[in-house]
Amino acid sequence: MSLFRDDGIVLRTQKLGEADRIITLLTRAHGRVRAVARGVRRTKSRFGARLEPFSHVDVQFFARGSGLVGRGLPLCTQTETIAPYGRHIVDDYGRYTAGTAMLETAERFTDHEGEPNVQQYLLLVGGLRTLAAGAHAPGLVLDAFLLRSLAVGGYAPTFADCAKCGLPGPNRFFSVSAGGSVCVDCRVPGSVVPSPEALRLLGALLTGDWETADSTEARHVREGSGLVSAYLHWHLERGLRSLRFVEKG
Repeated sequence: MSLFRDDGIVLRTQKLGEADRIITLLTRAHGRVRAVARGVRRTKSRFGARLEPFSHVDVQFFARGSGLVGRGLPLCTQTETIAPYGRHIVDDYGRYTAGTAMLETAERFTDHEGEPNVQQYLLLVGGLRTLAAGAHAPGLVLDAFLLRSLAVGGYAPTFADCAKCGLPGPNRFFSVSAGGSVCVDCRVPGSVVPSPEALRLLGALLTGDWETADSTEARHVREGSGLVSAYLHWHLERGLRSLRFVEKG
């Protein structure tokens, strides 16, 4: 038997028995972890309120064997709240749907339990913090998170230079299969011709240029979101279930 302590974001919960839950977290040191939280569905359980989706928590686990992930699910034996991001997310439809898509994305990009993915963890913490603060439109925060998750996963798109030959941009065409912007000589079947404003927006979201992103017209934001969704779908091989509910600006 071993004790482990880590901090993480609650991605989702599942009912177990009459009073327990299985909690899925993305942790700093152990990657994605599933653990059992006993008694958290009882009305008097303050422990359970800390283990809701979007919560940033410090958790102590009790596991069989020498590893946190391995022989059965570990137990959550103690938890402390670091940041209750859910308080500022769940009561706003735009933030809630965007946040749910972020949680699903983080889970999809951490395929194997127990494997650390510090970049994805920090990206999710920062994304939820920004979403909860409400300084930017939820759709923009989500698209920025999706683009950066793709980049962390090794699928960074290009929105200026040609993804195939490197010709300096801006380039006119865009192909999800080719990796982003492509020049006229490298374009492939299925390439589209997005507006320069939409490509400029996506480049700004990827690099954190919020001044440019916040000033982009709604029609170009919608166009950019469509490109992000298509690019994500291509690399994940299937779309996000939660993305269909996200409000488009």
